[in-house]
Formats: sequence, structure tokens, C-alpha cells
Amino acid sequence: MYLYVRMLVVMAVSLFTVRIVLNALGAEDYGIYNVVGGVVAMFGFLSSTMNSASLRFFSFYLGRQDYTRLSEYFSMSFWCFVSLAVLLFVVAETLGLWFVKTQLVIPAGRADASMWVYQCAIISFMFRIMTIPYNAIIIAREKMNVYAIGGLFEVFLKLGVAYILYITPFDKLKVNSVLVCLMTCSIDVFYIIYSLKYFPESWVRRFWDKGIFKEVVNYSGWSLFGAISGIIRSQGINILLNIFFNPVVNAARAIAYQVNSAINQFVLNFHKAVQPQITKYYAAGEKDEFYKLLFRSSRLYFYLIFLLSLPILLETPFILTLWLKNIPENTILFTRLVIIIAIIDSMSYPLQTSISATGHIRSFQTVTGGLLILNLPVAWFFLKMGYPPESTMYVAMSISIIAQITRIYFSHRQNGMPVKEYLNEALMRIAIVTVLTLPVPIYLGSVIIAGWFRFLTVTVTSLIFTAFIVYSVGITRGERQMIMNLIKKRLPWIR
Repeated sequence: MYLYVRMLVVMAVSLFTVRIVLNALGAEDYGIYNVVGGVVAMFGFLSSTMNSASLRFFSFYLGRQDYTRLSEYFSMSFWCFVSLAVLLFVVAETLGLWFVKTQLVIPAGRADASMWVYQCAIISFMFRIMTIPYNAIIIAREKMNVYAIGGLFEVFLKLGVAYILYITPFDKLKVNSVLVCLMTCSIDVFYIIYSLKYFPESWVRRFWDKGIFKEVVNYSGWSLFGAISGIIRSQGINILLNIFFNPVVNAARAIAYQVNSAINQFVLNFHKAVQPQITKYYAAGEKDEFYKLLFRSSRLYFYLIFLLSLPILLETPFILTLWLKNIPENTILFTRLVIIIAIIDSMSYPLQTSISATGHIRSFQTVTGGLLILNLPVAWFFLKMGYPPESTMYVAMSISIIAQITRIYFSHRQNGMPVKEYLNEALMRIAIVTVLTLPVPIYLGSVIIAGWFRFLTVTVTSLIFTAFIVYSVGITRGERQMIMNLIKKRLPWIR
């Protein structure tokens, strides 16, 4: 609940500030900001994945209540990430800088501003990498209220950035880059201070253990490969679109991913709460609870994102017009396709966590990472053949489905997950909910004239109908009883 309060506030402010930033910068500068910053984001995206790598070790030893090993793994993780940050800084200032200057399509007169974007993104990235262990220990300790406070802090900073951007007489692209950099670093400092105050294991000490180092590097290395695969699918395609088209296409794709990011926050917040519990159940040897949580979370991840996505998919033109007023070309189609891909990917998070909990991820990352890397050459082929920008989304959608099948296989192979039970308890219920939910909202959207009345009717109907179907057939009898018990406990008068 702490995470959802945080998410709702941050999401509302983020959507509001995107509109201000887009109008202040214009579609061209907004596209430059996203594609140039995306070059560093290809490295910065590693922070979330490597956060998961640290989280696995921290949750594992918390599950075993071995606080000595927890402290040792924290210190070793910190020094590993510092080394990685230095290495990637060198890469970003050499190969990355060459790529931005020579390969990206930057409009005349904006080269200097693009360098400000790039250098500020590098500073943010360096800081974020070195604070990974502190974020991971907060999640492993399940102190979700801390993220709620951090979210409010972020809200005020984002509003401040938007206001300054609106009134500044200076180059708005440069100002936005510097302010976003300062905002990111300030939030990380908050989490570091909290960790140092409340978690004794977060005080880094001089420590070296060859065995731990080898385990951390090996696990992080394969996690890194998986992260790079995801980066290629997202930022690699972004760069391809810039090379084949123009920054306006990048702006359309960036807006689509802003919508996707806002929706995904519901799933990712739920994942933050579930992820350490899955690992702790595995570490403690509680296999029955481990499987129950895996099946339950797979369904709930899908239901959460489906509940939110359906009205947006049906009313995309109205929502984007209301939100942005001036919509870059391709934005509507990009938004719908990105959301569909997110719905497909939503079920992957619990499976990935269950595999990561075992600590044996080399084969899994090799196969699934290899599949995701295929996005780049296949998308390049279709663009080279003259296909439109959205062809890259169809490629990503197809590969996501194949990758999901491989995750089910590896979860069975690595931790013994019963596939038949997963198909019955997760996928079958998901399919039934989807088939039963879609007809009514789609019909209403097709017979009512576009406008506020249709938007409200479709949205309310979708939410109520989806919630009813999920409660009726999408969850088990035990879960329905659990929900009723919670309601009766919180609302005694309902008895």
C-alpha cells in the first residue's frame, strides 16, 4: 500500500510534467533529449537489473537469518559496482561519445545542447550505479514506506523542474538536463542516508573474499547480459528509428513509453513487495509457499496491468489528445503496441525471480537474452526493406511470446516448478479472464460517439467488468475468502 500511494502520486505528476516538458522543448528537442539520453540509458538501465542481482543475495541471506554473510555480501557488492561504474564511465566517454557525435541524427545548431544532455546523463548514471546496494537492501528489508517518502520527495523536485523549465530564459534543453541530473542524485542521497542510519550491514568496510567475489561477479555478469539484451530491445530500437527516420519518430516512441512506464509502475511496485518474499521462501526451503506465491503473483501481475491498460487501449486517441494536445505522428499506434507488449511481459517477473533465487542463471540468461538480442537485427532487416516504424513493435511482440515460453521451461528446470499446475493456475485463468472481459468494453467503444461520454463509459465499464470477472473466475476460492476476510477486518460494519 505504501508503494501504491507513492506510485499514484509520482505517476500523476510525471504525466503532468511530461506535457509541460514536451510543450516547452518542442517535439524535436524532446526527441533529442530521449535519443541522446538513451545512449547512456543503455548503461543506466543496468542499475535496475543489477539492483535485482544484489537483492537476490541480500534476500537469500535474510531468509536464512545469516547477518554476517549479509554484511560481507553488501561490502563486496559495493566495491564491485564501483569498479563497474568506472569501467562504464570510460566506455561512455569514448565509444559512446563517438557514437553520439558521428552516428545520431542531430538537427543543425543543437549539437552543443545534445552534449549537455549526454554529460548530465553520464553523471546521473555513475551515481545511480554506485548506490545500487543501498536501494537493494531497503527492498530486501521490505521497508516500502521509505520509497513512499522518496516518492513524495521526487514529486516536489519534478514539479520544481517543470516550473523552472517553463520560466527560464536559457536554453531549455540544457536546463532540463542539468535539473534532472540534480534531481536523480538527490533522491539517491536520501536512500543512502536512510540505509546508513538503520541498516548496520550498509556500512561498507574493507573486505575481500575470493569466493564471494567470484559468485557476485558471475551472477552479476549473467544478469548484465540479460540487461544488455533488454537494452538492445528498447534503446537499440530507439537508435535504429533515429537512423532510419527522424527525431519526431523518437518523440512519438518516447511518449508511448512514458504511458507504458506509468502503467508498469503498478506491476513493478507489486514486484518490489513480492520479489524478496519469493527468494526468502526458496532460501528457507518452503517449496509449497514458494510455488503458491509464484502462481498467485503471475496472475495478479497480469490482472493489474490488464485492468489499467484496457481503457487506455480502447481510448488512446482521446487520452493522448487530452494529455498532450499536439500529438506527434505514430504516437497512438506506438502507445497501443507498447502496452500490448507490456501485458505479455507482465507475467515474466515472477518466473525470472524464481529462477534467480536458485543462483544458477547462466543458461537462462543465455537463451532468453539471445532471443531478446534478435530484436535488433530482425528490426533492422524490416526497416531496411522499407517497412514502417511500427514494424519494430511487431517484432518485439513476437519475440516476447517466445521468450515467455523459455522462462516457463527454465523455471521448471531450475526450481522444479510444476508446469501443468502453472498452466492451470496461472495461464488458463488469465486466458478466461481476457476472453470474458473484452467483448463488452469493445462493443461500447464501437457504438458510442467519441468524446467524454464514451471515454467515461468505456473506462468505468472496463474497470468494473474486469474486476468482477477477475474476482469470479480469475482467482481461487481460497484467495476470494482471503479478500473477504480482509474486507471484514478493515470494515467491520460489512458483517
